[in-house]
Amino acid sequence: MRRRLNGPAARPLAGPLAGPLAAVAVAVPAALLPATDAAAVPADKPRVLAAWTQPALSSYQAWDAARRNQAAWSAYAFDWTTDYCSGAPENPLGFPFKDACARHDFGYRNYKAAGAFPANKPRLDNAFHADMNRVCTTYSGTLRTRCQGVAWIYYQAVVYGGRSAAPAGSPLA
Repeated sequence: MRRRLNGPAARPLAGPLAGPLAAVAVAVPAALLPATDAAAVPADKPRVLAAWTQPALSSYQAWDAARRNQAAWSAYAFDWTTDYCSGAPENPLGFPFKDACARHDFGYRNYKAAGAFPANKPRLDNAFHADMNRVCTTYSGTLRTRCQGVAWIYYQAVVYGGRSAAPAGSPLA
């Protein structure tokens, strides 16, 4: 059975108390739950990170839902920081690429922290391009073509400008 990645609280409970405990677990404020230390990072963190950094729309949607509810994922110790488009315009020619840049930063920062950046960089860059192209599909005609051209330029910038495992926060990260 495949589990949806909607947060640690979404893990299924088993046994006779599953229903009542599930209701209680949802009602308990996060502030009342015990603090989690870095040593207790869930073992499935690499799987979750990989699931959120694929080119598919469903991957983007899962990452975006988690980004909007970061507290539910605090045990995973993800780095959610972003400088968005690293000094480049976030809305070049009016095309809103800010969220695509944020997910790209998420992937770069977290794979660098995991020591697995070089092996994952091509997929992260492809996901970035896919995210921008999804923005472009909301336009038609010459605007769509122009948007896709700008997306291609941004994609080439990260493919060739981000070749090294530049530290987070640098213009290439």
